[in-house]
Amino acid sequence: MTASLPRPIGFWGDAWRRFRRRPLAVAAVAFIGFLAAVAILAPAIAGTKPVLCRYKGRLYAPCLAYFDRRLEPVVFAQDRFRGSYPANLAAKDPESWAIWPLVFQDPFRAVRADEWPGRPANPSRDQGRPSRTNLFGTDQYGVDVFAKMVHGTTVALLVGFVSMGLASVIGITLGALGGYFGGWADSLVSRFTEVVMCIPTLILILALVAIVEKPTIWKTMAIIGATNWTSIARLTRGEFLRLRQSEFVMAARAAGAGPLRIMLRHILPNSLAPVLVPITFGIASAILIESSLSFLGFGPPPPSASWGAVLNDARSNLSMWWLVLFPGMAIFLTVLAYNLVGEALQEVTDPRLRESRK
Repeated sequence: MTASLPRPIGFWGDAWRRFRRRPLAVAAVAFIGFLAAVAILAPAIAGTKPVLCRYKGRLYAPCLAYFDRRLEPVVFAQDRFRGSYPANLAAKDPESWAIWPLVFQDPFRAVRADEWPGRPANPSRDQGRPSRTNLFGTDQYGVDVFAKMVHGTTVALLVGFVSMGLASVIGITLGALGGYFGGWADSLVSRFTEVVMCIPTLILILALVAIVEKPTIWKTMAIIGATNWTSIARLTRGEFLRLRQSEFVMAARAAGAGPLRIMLRHILPNSLAPVLVPITFGIASAILIESSLSFLGFGPPPPSASWGAVLNDARSNLSMWWLVLFPGMAIFLTVLAYNLVGEALQEVTDPRLRESRK
């Protein structure tokens, strides 16, 4: 009886095995996973709207309004709740019940006195230091910083993934077209990429934000994505130039495969490894850019919760140290985590770096 040969693990399996040997990179992935959980569960962690409630015989989830105001059930506006649920639920329907967030604080407004039975109003300005009621303190208007930080996590991750998703589509498409077809197509893509690279990214984004009417977080993501694709395009172009004359591509071309099928089915999967690295670094860069825009006052207008906006609040009163410490630490740790993951991906997917580590 012949012994079965061990199953080859392949390139990505070997890369994952090497990645797991890096404790800092694994811890960074765990931290990013924690942030993702906080972003998804933000309305259940901090808020003043019930996670789930029964009102007049029907079940509602008012907390979804934190993701989009249009998701708040119309019945509560018709019954004039005015955003205050604890007292109104009991007064307008004695048989109602509700499941509340872990922390009764709103990211967009200050909690009023007795809005939650027996709880005082949120302090403001210098009196809003961290306390048992306000874990990270409050801003100058009495809005809870912990609630703003929790809901700002959703904004930070959305900015990173959505903007770099758009940048990846633009960069991979342009780089693939230039690298595969060569000639005038490659020259046109290369010159356009160089022009965009010559313009300072933040200056270009500030100019575009100034032109945009009624800036929103989605428009900010689109602007960041439309200006952050150059490194992805250059790497993709280089990989397509290298692989377009390889044997498996020539075999596919001889079998009658068209350019689109060769690009998507044969070359692109084999060129993704080095492209993932700038995408990962780009997510960290997008978070920094959005925070910088919000800090400078060019971010999305209120009531959008953003870590950069919390830092901007600290400029009017530098004695409120908690407005600098908590969002600053959140931005630092998030950017550090993405950079650690990007550095680890670069090491485990680049054969030259892997050989140098031996």
